[in-house]
Amino acid sequence: MSARPPALLDGARVTMFANLKPGQLPTRATRHSIRDFAELVVRLAIASYDDGPDAYLFYCTSDWVVLTDTFHPTEMEAVAQAEFEFGDVRFVRMAPDSR
Repeated sequence: MSARPPALLDGARVTMFANLKPGQLPTRATRHSIRDFAELVVRLAIASYDDGPDAYLFYCTSDWVVLTDTFHPTEMEAVAQAEFEFGDVRFVRMAPDSR
């Protein structure tokens, strides 16, 4: 299991990612209908299709399997959603050569 995501997740180009801290649980500010969501989601990725301005916040397992996502008009709004849901989240921008 890699701490860095692949360049593409579900066909979308990953632009940023975050590994949640051990024991970092959702704030419960948002409700997801996935069973065991808090235990399964340990990585987050922000990605876009066709390099457009829209961004998707992907909620991933330790192996970067996407469990669900949320849509946002911009990357910064996706980051804000992640912080709303998990508190302090540190995103890392993907290097240009990995995109």
